[in-house]
Amino acid sequence: QVQLVESGGGLVQPGGSLRLSCAASGSILRINAMSWYRQAPGKERELVADITSAGSTNYQHSVQGRFTISRDNAKNTVYLQMNSLKPEDTAVYYCSARVVTFKGYFYEQDYWGQGTQVTVSS
Repeated sequence: QVQLVESGGGLVQPGGSLRLSCAASGSILRINAMSWYRQAPGKERELVADITSAGSTNYQHSVQGRFTISRDNAKNTVYLQMNSLKPEDTAVYYCSARVVTFKGYFYEQDYWGQGTQVTVSS
């Protein structure tokens, strides 16, 4: 079993910063891509940023230059540094990890965290 636990959300004023963390634990052989998604009220979940095990990153256009995704492979943890936050960044943020486990064979599966609320408001 694999668990992802997020932390770091909260209320921040426009222009402020937050750092989200997501730690994976359990029967992990390897973690391939790690990602951050978000879902605002009444909207579909959308990809914010992702990072490969080698460190290659990809960002949604609206957060480019403001958000930075990083990971610590030794700690099975992914981070999202969010700067210059805007009210439209308000959403529940979810982390996702593509995890390889061994069940008598190698098995790759996506796991999700429970979500953390980020609210940007004055």
